[in-house]
Amino acid sequence: MALLSQPPEASGVNALWQASLELRYSVEEGRTVLRHRHSGPLRVLKSLYPEGHQICHNVLVHPPSGLVGGDHLNIHAHLEPHSHALITTPGATRFYGSKGLEAHQTVYAHVSDHAKLEWLPMEALAYNGSHGKNQAVFQLDPYASLIAWDVTQLGLPQAHQPFTSGTFEQHLEIRGVWLDKARLEALDHRLLNSPVGLGGHRCITSLIFAQGQAWTTPSKDAALAGLRGLVAQRHPPGSSQLMAGVTSPHPQVVVLRVLSDLVEPSMLLLKAAWELLRRDFWGLANTPPRIWAS
Repeated sequence: MALLSQPPEASGVNALWQASLELRYSVEEGRTVLRHRHSGPLRVLKSLYPEGHQICHNVLVHPPSGLVGGDHLNIHAHLEPHSHALITTPGATRFYGSKGLEAHQTVYAHVSDHAKLEWLPMEALAYNGSHGKNQAVFQLDPYASLIAWDVTQLGLPQAHQPFTSGTFEQHLEIRGVWLDKARLEALDHRLLNSPVGLGGHRCITSLIFAQGQAWTTPSKDAALAGLRGLVAQRHPPGSSQLMAGVTSPHPQVVVLRVLSDLVEPSMLLLKAAWELLRRDFWGLANTPPRIWAS
């Protein structure tokens, strides 16, 4: 999703880009195989296997490079038993300025028993004046596992374009288990700037480590301790770059939350947390998607 030299003007015309993508992962002869179909400008690149045949890496591409008012992107993924998919994007999802129409991105993923999903998209950028909704819903069968993250940057601080008008709605859900939903309004200064709100930070991040049944106490305590130790090591209390905390809001869920001024320090922490969880709980090596190194 290459950055355009200038964001497109919101036209007021509804449904500029309608796109959907269906992904189905299954195991065939010990190999996780993807079959997919699309409608509109949303594609999946070639399946890659840098970790061997059991784990399928995919990159999702949206050629228009961003969403304006009236756009709808819909992604549906189904992981059959014992499959393992790692899904990412080549760059940020950009929600451009709008004259009032909302732009929507909706993700729904069903993870079957003994399957693993790593949902690791790059950040969502809410341009000034945008009206966006970014929704991700995961349904986990009892023996399913999930690592997922969501990164949202309000405005473009490095380009000196703050988020002074517009709205952005975030929706993260594990169906029947946990829901995290927020509506961010540029004029809600108490929420955006209060110490009990975002504290002036404009990058909001969550990493979810979850499974389809309750963690055992030792496993949950180990996940909490490992992530908290990582945060303390990389960003000790009083660090000016970011604020982070780790909690278990539900017996099946561990969440790392981060507030920062810019995307980069949050993303570095997320990738380190992803590596820790993979290694300590899934017994997997640190094999990042190739697109991350480009």
